This record gives sequence, structure tokens and C-alpha cells, in this order.
Amino acid sequence: MKKIAIFFALIIVIVCMISYLYIINKSNERLAIQQNQLFESYYQRQVYGAEIATVINKAMDNNYKNNVEKDNNNLYIENSTNSIKINIKMIDDNDTIYPMELFANSGIQNFLKYYNNIQFKCIDIKYHESTKLVKSLLFEQVTIS
Repeated sequence: MKKIAIFFALIIVIVCMISYLYIINKSNERLAIQQNQLFESYYQRQVYGAEIATVINKAMDNNYKNNVEKDNNNLYIENSTNSIKINIKMIDDNDTIYPMELFANSGIQNFLKYYNNIQFKCIDIKYHESTKLVKSLLFEQVTIS
């Protein structure tokens, strides 16, 4: 009789563990879909500098919450799961690509001061292979003041 009770208790524990793991997995999937939708909504759209500032703030906040490390130049180090980078390609002599940290470190207000009425278009989006979360966005300047 004890063996049967232990057997059923073991089965109940296993079913509970599997259910718990399934619920956690579904929750993580929903979170990933929600986060991706936020960033994917900018893909192939023209937006003003003010929206770029918003995207930079969201990416910086995401990296901060996920404890993404920074290098000696105060740039976020890409990891394999949840880091996000925003790069901006400016129209100039060299079509230079600038990382989001450059604008964030010098103050988003300065970015808004110079690029608020400039249009940008998200031309590239990349994903982390392991988590399928957005890894990077590339915005290209479309207009000049």
C-alpha cells in the first residue's frame, strides 16, 4: 500500500513539474513576442528623430534590466540571449553608422535638438538565434533637416 501511495505521489510531482515548466515556457514566449512587436513595429517605417530617441531609451532600459555588460568605451556588449543594439546610419560623407550609446551618453536631449525633425527609416532587423528576441535595429537617415 505504501508503494502505491509513493508511486502516485511521485507521478503527481512529475506532472506538476512538467506543468510548471510548460507555463514558464509559454510565459517567456509571450514576453518575447510582446518585446519583438514593440521593436518590429519600426521595421520599414519612416519615423522622426523623436521616435528614434524613444527606441533608444527602450533599448537602453531593456539592456539595463537584463544586466547586459558594457565595454571600456561604455558600449553594450552583445550577448547571445537578450541584448539589443540600435544603430543609426547618418547621411554624411562616409555614411557613418553610430551606436545608440553615443547619443545616450551625450544626452538624448542633444539628439532631439539636432534630429527631432529629421526622418529615419529602419532598414534592418536582426534576431538572437537562441531566444529569437530582437538583437539589433539599423535606422538610416532619410532626410536632411
